[in-house]
Amino acid sequence: MHATRLIAIRHGETAWNVDTRIQGHLDIPLNDIGRWQARRAAEALAGEPITSIYASDLSRAFETATTVAEVAGLAVVPEQGLRERNFGVFQGRTFAEIEAESPEQALRWRKRDPDFASEGGESLNRFRDRVVNTVGQLAARHPDELIVLVAHGGVMDVLYRAATGQDLQAPRTWALGNAAINRLLWTPDGLTLVGWSDTGHLENTTLDEI
Repeated sequence: MHATRLIAIRHGETAWNVDTRIQGHLDIPLNDIGRWQARRAAEALAGEPITSIYASDLSRAFETATTVAEVAGLAVVPEQGLRERNFGVFQGRTFAEIEAESPEQALRWRKRDPDFASEGGESLNRFRDRVVNTVGQLAARHPDELIVLVAHGGVMDVLYRAATGQDLQAPRTWALGNAAINRLLWTPDGLTLVGWSDTGHLENTTLDEI
């Protein structure tokens, strides 16, 4: 059975990550730390036999992917299916603002109700199906190859759950760090986990170059 190796990377840091402000489909750029993180991830993957790089078309992910692609000597293919979950009217607001202004909706969101969607947004069920289907289609194009997917925290969460059999409502016990390197294996039977949240390239270094 043919298998495709996947490296999945969450985009580098943004100012809204720091503010805990919901980004969703809003196009928020990387901050200086995020650009440094992207460079470190690119350097960490130098020499890997990567054949293709796909990324969410939102700038925070696409810029991260472009930095990786420059080192790998490849182009980035934009893929809307790798976008973050659409949070509808929650986008642009902080967690605290949502809890204060819409407590009932916030509770359903906190409990990870798989059918809940804020106005104009996606439910967890719909988001999971979009991500898993997109990744399956991309991976199927590259049997026996290594590809990179650059996306968002929510996408990384879906991939981890799919690869480990975790329910959508299971409490999260795994990290979703900016610019962490995550490795998975895809076959027509689905995803399996190889390695998760490698942040060695972001540790024991200075930020002097920012």
